[in-house]
Amino acid sequence: MKIKIINNSGFPLPSYGTIASAGMDLRACADAAITLKPLERAIVKTGLFIELPIGYEAQVRPRSGLAAKNGITVLNSPGTIDADYRGEIGVILVNLSNNDFNVEPGERIAQLVISKHERAIWEEVEILGETDRGAGGFGSTGVK
Repeated sequence: MKIKIINNSGFPLPSYGTIASAGMDLRACADAAITLKPLERAIVKTGLFIELPIGYEAQVRPRSGLAAKNGITVLNSPGTIDADYRGEIGVILVNLSNNDFNVEPGERIAQLVISKHERAIWEEVEILGETDRGAGGFGSTGVK
């Protein structure tokens, strides 16, 4: 599938790391390092603008290495970019560590996954079908 993109970042286009990768790395587009203090969040711009086909979304997800090594993650994970959005892609990063973290220009800050989705049509009913689980909520399946 081809997706139209404008790249004003000065960095390479997002690309897949391997043939089996689901996500492409997004890079920080900034003139200088952005310092995130502990528990601080910021919208980090990417310099990228995309045009998705209707029926698709782009999901912004954390990078596991950045999260595990530095406590930096995407706050609204996964963030959704709708097919009708034409603005610059921004990533809401949060620092969950106890140390300041510098987001350097061009640093890989998140992943972008393109995903097909369905549109639901609600059907109001009086009763839902029964299952073994029923209304059991968090942790109710007993699987450990």
